[in-house]
Amino acid sequence: MRITLKDSLPIITPVVLIILVRVFLLQSYLIPTGSMEKTLLPGDFLVAEKISFAFKEPDFRRKEIVVFKYPMNRHRIFVKRIVALPGDTVEIIHKRLFINGIKQVEPYVIHRDPEEYPPLVVTGGIQKLWEERKLSEEENVRDNFGPVVVPEGNVFVMGDNRDFSYDSRFWGPLPEKNIIGRPLLVLFSIDLKRTFLKFPWRLRWKRFLKRVY
Repeated sequence: MRITLKDSLPIITPVVLIILVRVFLLQSYLIPTGSMEKTLLPGDFLVAEKISFAFKEPDFRRKEIVVFKYPMNRHRIFVKRIVALPGDTVEIIHKRLFINGIKQVEPYVIHRDPEEYPPLVVTGGIQKLWEERKLSEEENVRDNFGPVVVPEGNVFVMGDNRDFSYDSRFWGPLPEKNIIGRPLLVLFSIDLKRTFLKFPWRLRWKRFLKRVY
């Protein structure tokens, strides 16, 4: 039996639409770690919009959450919050974030480790080391950091769970071109700590269709 293009349309059309939606409009992501707690939890399935990145240069804002390709391994996808834009001066003093000398109000941030690491002492400052991503294994930039100036074409991102987030403090500035989406909502959420036998009690019903901001 000969299959014509007309016969194939009912099958081809939805496949093409799914591909177009995934490439240009929406994509889902699983949150695997607690670096964005309590805003995002491990087991949250996000839906992120990509349309604003497909056809024009997007405008980024401080405090917005973004999905991006990790600069040191573009096959890995991270979700963090933008805290500083190109040209901003970033400094962390006793775990508190300062942008351009102004202490930031961050009601979404949590600190779960009472220990405070002393500042890293580097002759001449850490700007060059930071831009060259040479602080990736340096724990002493966690609680006292900078000051550094965010280079053009880059942003500075951090996790809301500040004591347990691997972010721009360690691996440097995030190129804007690496940002691929903005989370819209938590589609659904599963408590990864519970065993599979406890399903459906693993489902976090209150987080279903929860807006991300």
